[in-house]
Amino acid sequence: MTFTAEEMSTLQKYLQSKFGHTGFALKMRDKANDSVEVLLNGEFIAVIYKNIDEGETSYDFNMAILDIDLRDAA
Repeated sequence: MTFTAEEMSTLQKYLQSKFGHTGFALKMRDKANDSVEVLLNGEFIAVIYKNIDEGETSYDFNMAILDIDLRDAA
């Protein structure tokens, strides 16, 4: 269930369009081929997992937010 270069490019363009920010980039993960890292302006922010079920493909955007990050934003 690996990501193709075309999928990564399309997902990156989707994120850039959806969030109105060109700083998004996707990077293959070293030890997992079912997911990619999401970078914003070069900083890791999330993981996108690929899921294929009954012939349909979906992508799960998973972003952890630490409590210390919330304090910085307040």
